[in-house]
Amino acid sequence: MKVLVVGGGGREHAICWKLAQSPKVTELFCAPGNAGIAQVAKCVNVKATDVDGMVQWARDNAMDFVVVAPDDPLALGMVDALEAAGIPAFGPRANAAIIEASKAFSKELMKKYHIPTAKYETFTQLDKALAYIEEQGAPIVVKADGLALGKGVVVASTVEDAKTAAREMMEDKKFGESGSTVVIEECMTGPEITVLAFADGEHVRPMISSQDHKRAFDGNQGPNTGGMGAIAPPPQYTPEVAKRCVEEIFQPTVAALKAEGRPFHGVVYFGLMLTPDGPKVVEYNARFGDPECQAVLSLLDGDLMDIFTACREGTLDKADFSWKEQAACCLVLASGGYPLDYKKGCPISGLEEAGKSAVVFHAGTAEKNGQIVTNGGRVLGVTALGDTLEHAIANAYAAAKPISFQDMHFRTDIGHAF
Repeated sequence: MKVLVVGGGGREHAICWKLAQSPKVTELFCAPGNAGIAQVAKCVNVKATDVDGMVQWARDNAMDFVVVAPDDPLALGMVDALEAAGIPAFGPRANAAIIEASKAFSKELMKKYHIPTAKYETFTQLDKALAYIEEQGAPIVVKADGLALGKGVVVASTVEDAKTAAREMMEDKKFGESGSTVVIEECMTGPEITVLAFADGEHVRPMISSQDHKRAFDGNQGPNTGGMGAIAPPPQYTPEVAKRCVEEIFQPTVAALKAEGRPFHGVVYFGLMLTPDGPKVVEYNARFGDPECQAVLSLLDGDLMDIFTACREGTLDKADFSWKEQAACCLVLASGGYPLDYKKGCPISGLEEAGKSAVVFHAGTAEKNGQIVTNGGRVLGVTALGDTLEHAIANAYAAAKPISFQDMHFRTDIGHAF
């Protein structure tokens, strides 16, 4: 099969890396890709959000299957457009991807189908949002309704911080139109866990659990990022908790979407809080998380191409795959200043040495005059396995030691911050 993966970050590198291991994939392409992806797939110069351009390229080059990985093209209906052109695609259609594209929609879905989540209200008028914040007090959570690159959520410890966040989203348009509507919700407490799950419109099969580290600095300090590292599986996600999540959250969510005429085929990202009252949904995403994907797919024992096909065709319950009896750690190496201003084009050294003991997934890299250079905020995801979580974490940090680029920044407490 000739397969195209849409996207160009660390998540897409992990997907390409795993698909390249499938005997069914004879040719692999990625649009737009990056310098690391270019080592396992042919990179194509089409923007991930260019729906018409992507469909045209896939048709002109006779692709047998397209994997749409990022949130923006899913929300824009790329899967709908590919399928309409007769090209099989992996990922939810736009009417199902709305569970990520609109936080207000997903909260209403949870309320209607009694899926546990935080108490909330939705606002389109700033004065009413500010009054509600004043009335509720802090800590409180302010969320931009639409897509905001994983940065549209503010956990405010004071009323003033919450009001500032609401003003920045609704008045200053910090996230463009994504912040025209905001969801304000109670601040839940407990460990935060991610469970990615394959879904085929009816069946749901959870992957091994993981835990992202969103804050930029050690001790969960600093601004929110797209993710500074991930571990899998975290110890807090016990078999008892997993059973409750399947029965109270995962299966009901997929059933709810089907009942609403929005069958979900693809990966559902369940962001969970293990509260004193039991597991609750923090957020849904409509695709693999990044960097959770890098850690989780490293532990997959099975053919990813077969799983993608089963998700699309509604045969997920018959798909044959399992999870390794190991743990994984993905350590993100970022540009200095990320998630704010940072430099690009800095030469990267030590990649070959690091690759001897870990898989180095490229997130923001490019090739310039034969040299791999930085080309984003999150640059690399050094991903290692171990027989225990402690070993996996130690192996990832050890593997990252030879890597160097100007102003390189990473957290030193991945796996120890919760």
